[in-house]
Amino acid sequence: MTLLAKPRALVVDDERQMLSIVTFALETQGFNCDSTSDPIRAWDFLQTQTYQLIVADILMPGMSGVELTRKIRGISNHTPIILLTALGEEEQRITGLEAGADDYVTKPFSPRELALRAQAIVRRSRPHDTLGQLSLGDLHLDQLRGVASWKGLPLTESLTEVRLLALLADNAGKTVPARTLIAEVWKTANLRGGREMLKTTVYRLRKKMELVGTDCRIESRRGIGYSLQLPQALPKPAAESEKDG
Repeated sequence: MTLLAKPRALVVDDERQMLSIVTFALETQGFNCDSTSDPIRAWDFLQTQTYQLIVADILMPGMSGVELTRKIRGISNHTPIILLTALGEEEQRITGLEAGADDYVTKPFSPRELALRAQAIVRRSRPHDTLGQLSLGDLHLDQLRGVASWKGLPLTESLTEVRLLALLADNAGKTVPARTLIAEVWKTANLRGGREMLKTTVYRLRKKMELVGTDCRIESRRGIGYSLQLPQALPKPAAESEKDG
């Protein structure tokens, strides 16, 4: 019988007590952890070790969690990143998500909840948990690799953005409730924080779609959710056409 290797996580927090709490919580849920209170040293770790998860505090001396996220995204688009934030750090949370973080947890938090959310985000990043490939006209989504393209031009290499776009594409022309998008893409029932992540991810996707000149657009229905609108000449997916009939 072949045993799967434990996922390896890197924990970065300048508060020693918080560093110990997060590391212990992850280890009790099956992670092998490297930990450091120095974000500069964390960057050194990343040059020699591959991680399946990174958990970092936002406000740290020397290098913030947002800066670390940007540097990580410069070398890897697929490693999941969770940022730890304080209640009053809304702007930093938004900036962190825009920099490429996949999720955030607000202090104070339940260590077990953090560990379970970490497990969920690592599962979503593994190839066998993805739904494969999807094409709608010139829009191509590859969830296995976490990339999307339009007419062969790179659209996004964010696994989270690809998952969101794929879910909207599966329901092209129909409004998908925000609650559904949050539950399916981020695997969380935290609507308050989830709406912020959803709004930021949609904002990033819209900007990227504008840059490559797609004919598709993401529309919002205030208080309800989002839909992917296709150009008139592009038919909806067959499954949707059958439902409409």
